[in-house]
Amino acid sequence: MAQNENLAALSAAGVSVWLDDLSRDRIQSGNLAELIETRSVVGVTTNPTIFQGALSKGHAYDGQVKELAAQGADVDSAIRTITTDDVRAACDVLAGVYEASNGVDGRVSIEVDPRLAFDADGTVAQAIDLWKTVDRPNLFIKIPATEAGLPAITRVIAEGISVNVTLIFSVKRYRAVMGAYIDGLRNAKGASHDLAKIHSVASFFVSRVDTEIDKRLEAIGTPEALALRGQAGVANARLAYAEYQDVFDGGAHTSTYQHLASSGGNRQRPLWASTGVKNAEYSDTLYVTELVAANTVNTLPEKTLEAVADHGEIRGDTVSGTAAAAQAVFDQLSAVGIDLDEVFEVLEREGVEKFEKSWEELLTATASELAAVDSAGSGPSVATQATASGPADPAGSGEN
Repeated sequence: MAQNENLAALSAAGVSVWLDDLSRDRIQSGNLAELIETRSVVGVTTNPTIFQGALSKGHAYDGQVKELAAQGADVDSAIRTITTDDVRAACDVLAGVYEASNGVDGRVSIEVDPRLAFDADGTVAQAIDLWKTVDRPNLFIKIPATEAGLPAITRVIAEGISVNVTLIFSVKRYRAVMGAYIDGLRNAKGASHDLAKIHSVASFFVSRVDTEIDKRLEAIGTPEALALRGQAGVANARLAYAEYQDVFDGGAHTSTYQHLASSGGNRQRPLWASTGVKNAEYSDTLYVTELVAANTVNTLPEKTLEAVADHGEIRGDTVSGTAAAAQAVFDQLSAVGIDLDEVFEVLEREGVEKFEKSWEELLTATASELAAVDSAGSGPSVATQATASGPADPAGSGEN
């Protein structure tokens, strides 16, 4: 089967196309393999909302839930078994991509329990446990970029474990994330780990920035404010890419990384997350076509992936050299009264809360199913229970 031309062009421009979704149905039906063959997909991201959505649909997990109930599994261990089984299977589907890309792509991400977002020690312990449980070299452990997450990132990288840093909203925090990664590489080298086998991406969220700032611009309501709607997300990501270049591609801070690169250390690539457009007035490919740059990843919900395949216009690099214009957008946002520091604080807090809510709903639904199977030998499916407790995100966004 031939690759879609638009997505092949995106890949040729240096963007790794990852799918922001995973389910057992997608793996077992061959859909994931088909997306690799026809949609240039070379990686997969998951999060608590995605898993909650997967278990709430259909009956693919019913048999395993019954087995786990028969074994007396508690809800936490059941969820751990179900999710790590899916991720391990997806890693196997992507193993060929992993080998062909020398470990750069072919990656599948699994997130630490979101309730540990402010617990560095707990995050490190669970990251190590997940790494051992999945037991695949093409795994990424997702750790949120909270203040507590930063030292955890360093410690997990130092263990020789590859990390996807998630929930990054501000350029300031992104700088700290890159610093945590480089510190981790330095410590890994000191512990005699093979740096060439350690990879990382930094997931910088895009559409949620526009959603929050647009709401504030509309509340201000002046012509100057309204004219800035839909610009902040792309501008923020473009400023982040300039910081990435400064650290990894010959900028003022490159020397620190180059010392580690000479020992096999890999760059930490920017990953554009939350790239599904939430405002119907904007192009449904906005956060893809306007964020094309070398050595980046874009993780797309399937709806966005198909939109790019159908009508995405890939024009080559749309990011390099745009930092000054992007900064001008931020200067204008400040001038009309947007408190950017507050925006980023709100987005991080809400991001953690959304994933915690999804995880709690997943635990509640699975606990009900385990109890039903245990008491009756059969019962309502996980899908029935999860649906009854309500979707984690009414907008249907399982985005990274």
